[in-house]
Amino acid sequence: MRLQGNYFFTQKEVVKDEESVSANLLARAGMIKKVGSGIYAFLPMGLRVLKNIENIVREEMNAIDSNELVMPSILPEELYAKSGRVEAFGDDMFRLSDRYDRHYVLGPTHEELFVEVAKDVIQSHRDMPLSLYQIANKYRDEPRSRYGLIRTREFIMKDAYTFDKDENDLSKAYQAMFEAYHRIFQRIGLIYEVVRADTGAMGGSLSEEFQALCDIGEDVLVICEDCGYATNIEVCECPQVKTFNSVVEKEKRLLHTPNVGTIQDLYSEYGINPFDTVKTLIYKVDGNFYAFLIRGDRELNEAKIVKLLKAKDVVMATPEEDEQITYAKAGFAGPIDLNIPIIIDYELLTMKNFLVGANQTDYHYIDVNLTDFHYDSVADLRMVSKEDTCSRCGGKLIFKKGIEVGNTFKLGTKYSEALGLYYTDQDNKLQPVVMGCYGIGIARILAAYVEQHHDDNGIIFSSELSPYEVAIVVVNMKDAVQVTLAEEIYNELKARGKEVLLDNRDLRVGLKFKDMDLIGIPKRITVGRRAGEGLVEYKERDSSIVLEIETMECLERI
Repeated sequence: MRLQGNYFFTQKEVVKDEESVSANLLARAGMIKKVGSGIYAFLPMGLRVLKNIENIVREEMNAIDSNELVMPSILPEELYAKSGRVEAFGDDMFRLSDRYDRHYVLGPTHEELFVEVAKDVIQSHRDMPLSLYQIANKYRDEPRSRYGLIRTREFIMKDAYTFDKDENDLSKAYQAMFEAYHRIFQRIGLIYEVVRADTGAMGGSLSEEFQALCDIGEDVLVICEDCGYATNIEVCECPQVKTFNSVVEKEKRLLHTPNVGTIQDLYSEYGINPFDTVKTLIYKVDGNFYAFLIRGDRELNEAKIVKLLKAKDVVMATPEEDEQITYAKAGFAGPIDLNIPIIIDYELLTMKNFLVGANQTDYHYIDVNLTDFHYDSVADLRMVSKEDTCSRCGGKLIFKKGIEVGNTFKLGTKYSEALGLYYTDQDNKLQPVVMGCYGIGIARILAAYVEQHHDDNGIIFSSELSPYEVAIVVVNMKDAVQVTLAEEIYNELKARGKEVLLDNRDLRVGLKFKDMDLIGIPKRITVGRRAGEGLVEYKERDSSIVLEIETMECLERI
């Protein structure tokens, strides 16, 4: 492409309303444009990069015999009602009605419709395995769109689904997809980790995430240096402490703590260490109230509550609900004489003589022990912390931040049973189809890549991702010799199958260099004052070395 006369622009200044490096650089490079909260347009240069990512994904999906199709974005709401996911998605789902008052949604994900499509071809065990995928837009009403393309309300996703007759065949399909994902992210050039994850609204028996390592990542990854155990912090198991506590149990007593309602207040006012306290957190779980007890300096892991109670809806009680249950102001809840189910964290089994709320405003109980109150069960409730060791081997845990760019799920029969996808087995008996689900965030990959591959001058694209592999910069557009040589190189490279950008704008060469660096073109040829001698300058984006070489040698290098 010749730049002059085509759609191309860059910005010198930092974009004020973009909080991530990737969004800033992509906006400055004229690749994306923000048109609303979490809504972006992909401009010509950015679309070329996006298509390059799509092509890598498509090639690897086709290589494992997955069949591409495209689903509509507007879907009947009843499809999601059948699978029970209208409630699961809740306010995250965009809803609309047509002129006949029929209810639809903008597809947040397409499991239900893929099941309907599979019904047309799967009747017996001979019709499987089957693998289908699409690259299409998805819609979710994110409460807080952030970090540019990393969390948006409309996003481009590759979602694939496998259909098999049993768990053994699902495992084979899952492994083939898993290996394809590794090839995709390696070709793209992402630095990533694979971790176990929460199945969430998708359901199923297994979920793994491909996480691009990045400081602004919203996910926290926990990795054991010794055994390689890797997981999202939401599902990371905490070690069950088995240390025998020989401390003599004291008798509980009431402590007047006026205007103190937080763990930090107790430490500041009374010198009571947070690890000698137990906080009582009241939650509404599918409409019923529960109390969860963890050590005062710990954080409750809501994902573990969902899994433990097989819950659909988990929300913290409001201050008003707290007061109705405990008869005290929020901040003074405790387990003694509390008339709702109580679940305690495993760590409390090792604690003695701790402080809890007294269910009386301005009062706590001190020197409390487990024998002082009734609890219904013990479970792993808390977030793992940096002081913990690996629950598998006792090794050292390291914490990293990541951007989820891909995920894989073993769905099992959740959707096939709910939506009636059955087949006849070898004994002529009806069986539910066993499914897998596999997603990749196309635009998110672009953001994660830029977060990992940039410098002070702009983006650093690989040849496979870059909008153009080679940029030819003409120093002086008024010099006929330079213009002629640049055109000859441009045409020759195009004839050799290269994607070439010819910067034929009548601007200072320094501005052209800055633009080529900003948009991340991997190889640059500068046609300047020695064009008459057949000499050009050759530079690669990730190197500071500039070579002055003959034109033919330059072409051969490229």
